[in-house]
Amino acid sequence: MRLLGIGATLILFVTVGTALFFASRASGPDLTILTPTRFIGRSASFEATVSTPNGNLTSLEGFIEQAGRQIPLYSLSRPLEGQVQQDGTDRIRVTRRIDRTSHPELVAGEARIVLSATRPILFGLREVNSVAAVDVEVRLDPPRLEVASTFHYVNHGGSELVIYRVRPPDAESGVRVGNRFYPGYPISTNETTDETLRMSFFALLYDQDLGTPVELYAKDSAGNETSAPFDHRMFPKPFRRSRIILNDRFLQTVVPAIVEQAPELADEELTASPSLSELTDLYLFINRTLRQRNRDFVASFAGATSAHRQWQEPFLQLANSQVESGFADHRTYIYQDTEIDQQVHLGFDLASTANTSISAANTGTILYADYLGIYGNCVFIDHGMGLQSLYAHLSSISVAVGDEVTRGQPLGNSGSTGLAGGDHLHFALFLQGHPVTPIEWWDEHWIEDRIERKLRQTLISPLTDPSTR
Repeated sequence: MRLLGIGATLILFVTVGTALFFASRASGPDLTILTPTRFIGRSASFEATVSTPNGNLTSLEGFIEQAGRQIPLYSLSRPLEGQVQQDGTDRIRVTRRIDRTSHPELVAGEARIVLSATRPILFGLREVNSVAAVDVEVRLDPPRLEVASTFHYVNHGGSELVIYRVRPPDAESGVRVGNRFYPGYPISTNETTDETLRMSFFALLYDQDLGTPVELYAKDSAGNETSAPFDHRMFPKPFRRSRIILNDRFLQTVVPAIVEQAPELADEELTASPSLSELTDLYLFINRTLRQRNRDFVASFAGATSAHRQWQEPFLQLANSQVESGFADHRTYIYQDTEIDQQVHLGFDLASTANTSISAANTGTILYADYLGIYGNCVFIDHGMGLQSLYAHLSSISVAVGDEVTRGQPLGNSGSTGLAGGDHLHFALFLQGHPVTPIEWWDEHWIEDRIERKLRQTLISPLTDPSTR
């Protein structure tokens, strides 16, 4: 019996020792601080996840360390100070708003977010702890904006430039026109070292009201926002209305060619002699739905613009060309004496001799060179700072994506591909993906007055990418 007792004791010691050994190797709760990760602004959100087996926790403390103080964020003992949600079988999500009301002790400067938690092990006889921390910067003041240019005159459907300063210089900034945003770009040349200077091309779009609010806008990395008005005047511009007469020959020529090449119409199988009713239905799909999809595709290239202005001279209009349609013309489409559609033409139709050489309106980089629905064979060029140009209905293309082209360099030849009734060039300009009238950009006097003068007045010479000098 004595030997049995000794054996049982040994087993107990081994069991306890083994349990203590594995307990010493047990990990604490899995902690992840989701936000903030870099900055705390005037209003921020603390968010973290805590994972532990069966969701068992004995303590959970979150706080901000700053200047030797611990500023509470969340605690199991004060659950009403934040929100806790179940985020899985063994995980919870903790959130807490951080602002001047909830945390008046915060001051601008460096700080650290700390999250600490413990969980029970060995049937509650012991605990294991985990700590997560992230260093942040507290920014409590909104960015500052200062207008540096003067005389901002905007034609309806046209463009304009404003030069300004933003502090801190890492803040996102630009011009807000109604619900459209036009980023500002750093002005970096050999002539200035002012890292706060920005220039922003903006527009009053053809479908915006003359009274649309215009203001500078800035948002820093901590989420602090500010806005500032600046002097500007809006001028009305008449937009022409026209009637486009469609005939059977046009439908029989244009619609099958687009159906054959547009991916959106890949499922359409036309017979050798499709009916006029079928062609009309397809035309309306092309003129409405495909037109909008093609415009959206072109607008998607706005994010690919260079941060540098790549050009210096005025833009070129197609040489010896006649204007067949202007910018923002409102078109009514007539077929068999009946109105079947209405659309707005957002470019210039320029006619010259058939198969004429088409050149780049200005220096830039090729973003697209291929077939695109209503535009047919087309080329799309980025000129930097959100300004981009489109050349459509080409019969041939002689450039490729990524090519850097100079003002006047051939891009291909004119034609009647896409939704075109005859040989011509559809030329369009876009600012941050929004169509603007090209007339101003063709005009050397407008370029001088609205751009170069402002740059000189802010002690800056005409700009281009310093790396290309």
